[in-house]
Amino acid sequence: MTGKQTAEEPQHKKDLTRRKVVAVGAGAAAAVGIGGGFALNASADEPATDASASGSSAEACYKLTSETTEGPYYIDADKIRRDITEDKEGIPLTLSLKVIDSETCKPVRNAAVDIWHCDALGIYSGYESLSTGGGSAPTDAPSGTPTGTPTGAPPSGGTGGGGHEEPTDEKRYLRGTWKTDRQGRVTFKTIFPGWYRGRCVHIHAKVHVDGTWTDAGYEGGHSCHTGQFFFAEEAVLASAKVEPYSTSTTERTTLTEDTIYDQSGTTGGLLRLAYDKKRIAKGVRASITVGVDPDQTHDGTDDAVQPGASASASASS
Repeated sequence: MTGKQTAEEPQHKKDLTRRKVVAVGAGAAAAVGIGGGFALNASADEPATDASASGSSAEACYKLTSETTEGPYYIDADKIRRDITEDKEGIPLTLSLKVIDSETCKPVRNAAVDIWHCDALGIYSGYESLSTGGGSAPTDAPSGTPTGTPTGAPPSGGTGGGGHEEPTDEKRYLRGTWKTDRQGRVTFKTIFPGWYRGRCVHIHAKVHVDGTWTDAGYEGGHSCHTGQFFFAEEAVLASAKVEPYSTSTTERTTLTEDTIYDQSGTTGGLLRLAYDKKRIAKGVRASITVGVDPDQTHDGTDDAVQPGASASASASS
């Protein structure tokens, strides 16, 4: 995408804001009819969807603060695509997002949604030389502080701060941008992320609005949301039994230990997952609805910028 956005990385810690946001679990209807062999996780504080209300899908809405740090590995690289897998091995993941206005709950159409995440072994494209770690693989009952002596350095900005890193290579797998449809929906095909030192399993995301879609991509506009999506421990442990995840020797941070996830369930970005508990290798479906305030600017480098502030939205790769 054209129109690069300045990315000055804040300290890599919780960066919650006062912005009103809605994030409710989407995909409840998709779970109907799934056999007993499937697992469907949702936060206990997730509002229920009343499928019988007026014969339509009545979506419950509530407000929360779910902005997070952008992280050090955000890249503008013109990858306008829904399938971001490239040749990376891993458990197939279909990520379905719905973007709505936090005040009206109406869908936000034609927004540019960026996602990016590490591969099955904790490596980020564009930063392969920086994505290193070590320690022990996850166990069946993760609890408390991870033990063992790490053999490598955590990625810059992993837990203790650090600014945006300039890319060290030309690879751009597991990164992409796509446009929300009339219902505010966008779906990406990728793989289940792995883990690296200092962070639980997660996916980064940005939502850009007020820009223009052109043949070259998405130009102008501003980022109205910068956040991260998280995975339930049960699913992460199941993934750890599947290659190539099972070959990882990297120390893992659990969901409850993570310094970015605010422990608020779906309101903090916890994804709703559906998968066969005995055959997770066949694939996982993940979904969430994210509410934004289109008039605000949240680029992951500060709490909030008032309406009208200058920010250029670019398709991150």
